[in-house]
Amino acid sequence: MKTLAGRMAGVLLALFALTAQAWEMRGEKTLLLEPRAGSPVRLGTIVFAPAGEMTRFEIKLDHHVFKDYFLSMKEFKCLDGQTEIQCHVPYPYANPRTVSAADLRWLEHSLLFLFKMPNEFGAKLWNGLYYRLQITDAGLVGTPEAVDLGQIGAPPADPSTPPYGPGDRSEIAPETRWFPRLLIR
Repeated sequence: MKTLAGRMAGVLLALFALTAQAWEMRGEKTLLLEPRAGSPVRLGTIVFAPAGEMTRFEIKLDHHVFKDYFLSMKEFKCLDGQTEIQCHVPYPYANPRTVSAADLRWLEHSLLFLFKMPNEFGAKLWNGLYYRLQITDAGLVGTPEAVDLGQIGAPPADPSTPPYGPGDRSEIAPETRWFPRLLIR
């Protein structure tokens, strides 16, 4: 017969085990950009749903957070800052919208951005940002890398493979960008 202290210890251990579980790509998660200073900006949500060995995702941006910019003959949803403007660039071609713990590339390609200075005219496609994602216990954390968005101006030769591989991206010092981290939690 267990004592009250023994049962309480068992309950506390079970509660601790539930809270210590690793983050899962399942259900609705919050999409945030974390600035160099200040509170994270909530961009919307991402819904993850199991699909066999893969996980499907759907991004739901909150368009009230963004300001519309007409750049280089195209409308962009942008975050307007005093020293930098950062615009979401939707991946323009069909893709499976699936990920796995070992392969987050289609999600990364769905979260492309470009940046420009407020006094610059038009979109500078060579100022692309690709947030390379890593899974942590608290969620997905993205670190910006530089990409030339002009590369996706034409459909890829192989539409089943994301076009931006490691050789197409360059490391940048994250603190040089307005938003040095992208978070999904």
